[in-house]
Parts: sequence; C-alpha cells; structure tokens
Amino acid sequence: MNSEVKSAGRILDLLEYLSALREAVSLSQIVQHLKLPKSSAHGLIQTLAARGHVVQDSTGRYMLVEASRHGFPFRRHEEPLVVTAIPFMERLRDESGETVLLGTMNAHCDLRRLAKCVSHHPVRYDVNMDAAIAAHCTATGRVLLAHAPAEARDAYLSRVRFLSYTRYTITDVEQLREVLIRVRRDGYAINDQEFITGSTGIAAPIFDAEGNAIAAINLGTLTSRYVERREELLLMLRSTADLISRALGYRRN
Repeated sequence: MNSEVKSAGRILDLLEYLSALREAVSLSQIVQHLKLPKSSAHGLIQTLAARGHVVQDSTGRYMLVEASRHGFPFRRHEEPLVVTAIPFMERLRDESGETVLLGTMNAHCDLRRLAKCVSHHPVRYDVNMDAAIAAHCTATGRVLLAHAPAEARDAYLSRVRFLSYTRYTITDVEQLREVLIRVRRDGYAINDQEFITGSTGIAAPIFDAEGNAIAAINLGTLTSRYVERREELLLMLRSTADLISRALGYRRN
C-alpha cells in the first residue's frame, strides 16, 4: 500500500471515529483508538481542522463539526465564522442549558445550518442539520431576512409560498414585513411555536468586520421553559452574538 492510499485510509478511519461520537476527544484518545503515532494523529487532525471539518473546544479537545457529520461541510469562506463561533456557542449552551444553532443565508435568502451545540437536558430542542428551514417562520430566518438587502428580501417575499406549519404561523406577507421591521429595530427575532408547536426559538445577528449580518445565532428551547426565562435567555443570546461579532472584527459605531 503506497503512502497516499495509507494516509487516505487513516483520514477515513479518523472521520468514522469522530462521527460516531457526540463529545469532543483529546489527541491521546485519538492516538489510543486508532493506534497511531502521536505525530501522525496530530497531522491528520490538523488536516481536518484546516479543511473545516474539525474544531477544538475550549479545553483543546477535538470534535467533528455538525455539517460534516451530515455530509455537507460548510464552505471554506465560512470556516473562520464556524471556528470562531463554536466556543461561544458551547458556553451559551452550557450556561443556558438549551440548544444553540448557527445559521447563514445566501444571496437568494436560502438558509443553511452551519453548526449546533445540543442541550444536555433530557427533554430538549433538536433539529436535523440537513432539514429544510423556512425563513418566514423561524427566528434565524427572520433575523437574516431583516438584515438582507431590500432587493433580495423583496424578491424572496414575492416568490415564496408561506406555508402554515402550526396555528401560530404568520402567513400574511404584510404582517411579516412589519415583524421584520421590528426585528431589525430590536436586534433579535422570536419564533413562538410558529414552526413546531411547543418549541420557541430566539435569534440574533452576527456581524463581520464590515458590519454585514453574515449569520445568526439561535437558541432553541421548549416554550414552557422560554416563558419562565424569557429575559434571561434573550440577554444571554444577545451577549453571545455580540461577543462572536467582536471576535470577527465588528465594532459598533
């Protein structure tokens, strides 16, 4: 077996190992499991990290990003965002006890999830990374629609069929426009059982150094828990969004 084939096999072994885990692992655990020299294991993990498939948590342990776990790794230009956001997302997840997601929107107002940190609570909010996201009735979608260029937003609102997912879903375009104005003014969006009955999502924008809203951080929880902790969770969320934005170079005027 030549060296290229051997290296490819090791990379696949490492990906399979990481994809089977839900928690981050240390380099020594990788070495022990794959029975590799430490230098070889370090080289493999750094290769995956450089390509955006693996990130390190605040303790230096490694984990596969959620997008890679589901077969559609984020684009290379999104790597700095995801790598920067993950530690803050983990902290928000641990401090709030709720699930935290990172999402972005393209020029056509199509949404994608980039990463998630799932709550450890036995009864928790969770989503499939590759599931469709309806922008009109999700907190992430509304935040990013509110900050999208007017032309792109208007084009989206004129072409999209506003499906009613629950009895709470807003399906009137003019009512939604009013909601988006408030979202941009207030700095956050709320999805109160509009997408899934019994669950509530809140989201805030993440800005890059040029002041563009390039992503949104979303906190998802059960509606019953949100009602009890509304102000606390909103404060945590908005603080985390601000910290990520500042880490990306954003400075509020």
